[in-house]
Amino acid sequence: MPTSRASFRIILNGYGRIGRCILRAWHERGDQGIEIVALNDVADPASIEYLTRFDSTHGRFPGQVRLEDGHLHIDSRQIRVLRQSEPEAIDWRGLDADLVLECSGRYTTREQGQRFIDAGAPRVLFSQPMASESAIDATLVYGVNHTQLSTDARLVSNASCTTNCSVPLLKLLNQALGLEFVSITTIHSAMNDQPVIDAYHDSDLRRTRSAFQSIIPVSTGLARGIERLLPELSGRIQAKAVRVPTVNVSALDITLLVSRDTDANEVNRLLAEAAAGPLAGLVAYSELPHASCDFNHDPHSAIVDGSQTLVSGPRLVNLLVWFDNEWGFANRMLDVAGYWLGLTEGT
Repeated sequence: MPTSRASFRIILNGYGRIGRCILRAWHERGDQGIEIVALNDVADPASIEYLTRFDSTHGRFPGQVRLEDGHLHIDSRQIRVLRQSEPEAIDWRGLDADLVLECSGRYTTREQGQRFIDAGAPRVLFSQPMASESAIDATLVYGVNHTQLSTDARLVSNASCTTNCSVPLLKLLNQALGLEFVSITTIHSAMNDQPVIDAYHDSDLRRTRSAFQSIIPVSTGLARGIERLLPELSGRIQAKAVRVPTVNVSALDITLLVSRDTDANEVNRLLAEAAAGPLAGLVAYSELPHASCDFNHDPHSAIVDGSQTLVSGPRLVNLLVWFDNEWGFANRMLDVAGYWLGLTEGT
């Protein structure tokens, strides 16, 4: 990563599940040439401190955490805590920010994203897919297209956890076998847009039902997100999603109609070689008898369960792919941030 800076200054806007995982991953990864200098969330500061220290999914924070004088102290580092509800209320220039990581999920259009730039933020990386391609300068999946990022970009999306999981595998298999059609079912852990018990929570009637008593079908934009990254597959992808009563770690059930005959051994060999080679660190491969909890806190974007690979026809391929929908995605946010900052500094 080309850089002449000792460190870059990052601000987290939104400190929910993804924001807190990003801060924790930044701490656990050690010095990556990045400093998180501020976080902005309307939550009570005492709650911010408490939920940083203790996490039901990822455990106790592996370091000292305390709140003092308007700063969250992480060991010897200080992170300023802001409580503004709108980007215009923050002096981004005064904070000398190099990059804002927008993790609230509130901003999905170009007009909304531009509010950060107009208020002085130099560039913004969004932790959610945007409403349309025109809403963003680039949508990136690290390891697939991040090197195509232009130095002129100011608004960039890190896509979604499911897109980061699926796109590297689909690109690989399309190159090796040819993909005629793709059908994906996301088996996703419960999220905070669902109530714990039945409640008037959402216009989607299914999301009014208790997250921990049912398997609940929900809408998904995964097919559209994949087509943005792999336009050669446009019109040939369908996706649906169900939420299941677990708190973390999800899976993709991927069915592929390929262009030539194959078998499970060849498919697994292709995936295992990629996991050990060009996709190492992003994709993993295993044939052990896994359950989903085995992948809690796993930083990979995708873990292929080779024991579940099926081929019928012999051109109909079915895969089961695990991913930690929080931790893997948080690590990709940091990967993209580090690359982007190093790229722009090196020009």
